[in-house]
Amino acid sequence: MIDFYYWPTPNARKISILFEELNLKYNLIKIDINKGEQFSEKFLEISPNNKIPAIQIKKSNETINLFESGAILLYFAEQYKKFLPHDLNIKCKAIQWLFWQMGGFGPMLGQAHHFNFYAKESIEYAQNRYSKESYRLYNVLNNQLRDNEWVVGEYSIADMAIFPWTRTPERQGIDLNEFSEVLRWKKLMNNRPAVIKGMNIGNELRKEPDKKLTDAEYENLFGDKQYQKR
Repeated sequence: MIDFYYWPTPNARKISILFEELNLKYNLIKIDINKGEQFSEKFLEISPNNKIPAIQIKKSNETINLFESGAILLYFAEQYKKFLPHDLNIKCKAIQWLFWQMGGFGPMLGQAHHFNFYAKESIEYAQNRYSKESYRLYNVLNNQLRDNEWVVGEYSIADMAIFPWTRTPERQGIDLNEFSEVLRWKKLMNNRPAVIKGMNIGNELRKEPDKKLTDAEYENLFGDKQYQKR
């Protein structure tokens, strides 16, 4: 049995896309990060970093806990021998672009999103810094896609990792019309039934766009509670 600890964020959607592509059966366990459920002792045992997504695989003789979305993608791609190229050179390229997403594209776009959309005060320096870095990273991706239908030529976990982060470019300070190859690739992704299903899982859990976070929700997501010793 696969327990999938989830909230509809870009990192969790990577995994829901992969699971739908693999047609896996899993038990979806919602961790409401707005309410602070990610800080529970039980969840900490599964995800030492108190972040979603996380996976618990229960077998007859062992229990496997996985956290970090990139590691989860690699685990299941390796286990099922799908969406990770068999050719060593292309496989390394896929892992390389997965790491690029984990180390840069996700974190920088996340910071741009935060300072442009969530921050309680407008900090021009932070907005400019992270939006400009997001722009640079989108250009890196656009250049890679010029000669590749998918990120590394064939569809892989690299595409699944990158795609959810392109969902709200306007909150990152990005006009995607400047990146024609990214737009082409996004259409390819949106034509995959598993991607559509994976991206839509848990949509009903998200706040309406016009509803602001409460003070308690803001504290759970961005306040000092994040930094308490556990």
